[in-house]
Amino acid sequence: MGILLSFAPFVLYALMSRSAPLTVSLFSAAAVALVLLLRDHFIRHRAMKLLEIGTVLLFGGLGLYVWLTGGAWSIPEVRLAVDGGLLLIVLFTMLIRQPFTLQYAREQAPKEFHDSPKFLAVNQVLTAVWAMAFAVMTGADLIMARLPQVPLAVGIAITVAALVGAAWFTGWYPSRLRRAAELSRAAPAQTRAR
Repeated sequence: MGILLSFAPFVLYALMSRSAPLTVSLFSAAAVALVLLLRDHFIRHRAMKLLEIGTVLLFGGLGLYVWLTGGAWSIPEVRLAVDGGLLLIVLFTMLIRQPFTLQYAREQAPKEFHDSPKFLAVNQVLTAVWAMAFAVMTGADLIMARLPQVPLAVGIAITVAALVGAAWFTGWYPSRLRRAAELSRAAPAQTRAR
């Protein structure tokens, strides 16, 4: 649930972007990201997460840029900047070998797994899948920004499919690995029983 809650600023931005001024939408998303970051740190006493820090900087930076330049961006252009920025944040976490899913996984997994190479590898895979989803979303945003004749529903459908696919994989992949490990542990026991 924590990983999905971290996307709340993006959902808020998407909802507000159709009805509120651009700077209001961006700064509101930055404020929600900041509240989540501070809540985790000061109330829940958890480490600040790279994704949430990046989200505050992304929305705050874009809001500041639009406000200072009076940028007349279209919604698809801003979505391109937001989703492209999110993709860069996720790729950065992979590059420094701290995939963004790792911080959320450590909150749920027993401590003895936190530093294992397999735990890191699983989270690299999960983060790579999210990176692919964000790359697909960025591609859809680029199409929507450059080809306004493409119906908005196409961009929305691609975005929803990418996010649902990544969320499904995030739940499926670790449980698949757990089941495989349980089966491999059970196989020697069955062999000894014979």
